Amino acid sequence: MGKDGRVQNRPNGPGPLALVGSGEYLPQMAEVEAGLLEGRPPRYVQLATASVPDGPSVVERWHDLGRAQARRLGVEAVVLAVSDRDTAGDPLVAAQVAGAGLVYLSGGHPAFLAETLRSTLVWEAVLAAWQEGAALAGCSAGAMALSSWVPSLRDPSLEGVPGLGLLPHVRVIPHFDAFVARAPSLVSGVLRDRDEGVSVVGIDELTALVGGPERWEVKGRGSAWLLRPDGREQVPAGAALETPS
Repeated sequence: MGKDGRVQNRPNGPGPLALVGSGEYLPQMAEVEAGLLEGRPPRYVQLATASVPDGPSVVERWHDLGRAQARRLGVEAVVLAVSDRDTAGDPLVAAQVAGAGLVYLSGGHPAFLAETLRSTLVWEAVLAAWQEGAALAGCSAGAMALSSWVPSLRDPSLEGVPGLGLLPHVRVIPHFDAFVARAPSLVSGVLRDRDEGVSVVGIDELTALVGGPERWEVKGRGSAWLLRPDGREQVPAGAALETPS
């Protein structure tokens, strides 16, 4: 039992996953994050690594938002200041992941996030925590990087980079309700370059897919979308979505 009186369960097997379209650490998504922490240690590990290319002030803003959400939820915020592959390979930094109830990869630049974490001690620690029962969430860039391939957001015609590979059968387009209007080339690029058997999923802002790795529930304000070359299928909040591997 933790200091706040919560029972700290460690479920058998991997914890739940969450792929979030936008809204990490915002009050509107607190219910989703609380659900991911339910029955797990009140230790909320946060990585704003994807925002590093935007500068220190942006990274600190994410850190502040994460700490505020942890206070809202009544849990401990553990901010991992991973800015490059050196810090991602630091055993003292990786050790801070242990005991997590929820690990959250927030938004920014998905290719930078994948390139920074791939095959490092921090990523190995995140995977170990998830396999031991911690929840693992990725929002926007964080969700995209969990696939085996990450597109170039600046120019969808360019070849992407390898992702972190946790969900090789899924590719995510976050902010879908915004992207589909202002960046249709991104949608077509992700569909064009996908491998056979890979599900492409659009996730609206302030919306999450929770569960995984194959069966998900849509939570939040908007919808998720199964995308195919010949059209898309809307999956509203409260409904289930399948991404078979």
